Amino acid sequence: MSLRPIKQIIQTQPTIEGAGVKLQRAFGFGKTKDFDPFLLLDDFRNDNPEDYLAGFPWHPHRGIETITYVLAGSVEHGDSLGNKGKMTAGDVQWMTAGSGILHQEMPKGDKQGRMHGFQLWANLPSSLQMTDPRYQDIPASAIPEVTDDDGTRVRVICGEFWGKRGPVEGVAADPNYLDISVAPGQRKRLKIETTRNAFAYVFAGAGTFRDASHPRAVLTEQVAKPDAPPLYDVGNHSLVLFDRGDEITVQAGDEGIRFLLVSGKPIEEPVAWYGPIVMNTQEQLRQAIAELKTGAFIKHR
Repeated sequence: MSLRPIKQIIQTQPTIEGAGVKLQRAFGFGKTKDFDPFLLLDDFRNDNPEDYLAGFPWHPHRGIETITYVLAGSVEHGDSLGNKGKMTAGDVQWMTAGSGILHQEMPKGDKQGRMHGFQLWANLPSSLQMTDPRYQDIPASAIPEVTDDDGTRVRVICGEFWGKRGPVEGVAADPNYLDISVAPGQRKRLKIETTRNAFAYVFAGAGTFRDASHPRAVLTEQVAKPDAPPLYDVGNHSLVLFDRGDEITVQAGDEGIRFLLVSGKPIEEPVAWYGPIVMNTQEQLRQAIAELKTGAFIKHR
């Protein structure tokens, strides 16, 4: 066993506004090598409807996959191909944009007005960038959850963990996407394949991830009372980026700790990026933008 060193602990960017929605960006629109095959992670949480009801109106995607995970409230979605649906607390949608799609996502709060979810973007290899779009809509009831003897709980959204396999299949990055809660005071060792890039995004509780030399602390809002009013400390929603190794160690604080643990096999191809369109070259980007203007963007009907 070899412990994964921590490359960096990154605080999320200050609250930003995307399409009229206030959110926090854990990473994105920067260096892609450390996170390959992942491109962006947004944490959209708020208890003020004015900050999220504008939603994400019609916009294009090409060359990527988007993974939306809802924890509170709901998100209604629709696209240019006639697909539509609604995600509620605990649900996941994995959308393969492939050759191109126009869609919208409109969030709505729960009875207390709270909205919380994550959207992760995964890159596609050049061989699949122009594949037909598809959806995998996963209800909360279909996501396996396993609880260890020490109280550690893991929701397995994608990949395999502790003998359970997540319901999302056939994703190019072959990722593991886990929602992990470690009980107060517990220390946990978690395995990760050495060939994968990996990060943890801590969104509740407090604790430390052990580095090769010493523990490094991370902190965010309390989890002891999930129904209490949310306490958002913008500077403390932490992203932990790991180096190579086959396991990580986390020590939960007095309130426990909850985090996403995401890993995937690097694609190791050039990335040309223009907003929601990701290709390999600038010429491919120019072609995609031209097709948006002429109405030729949608290849699959």
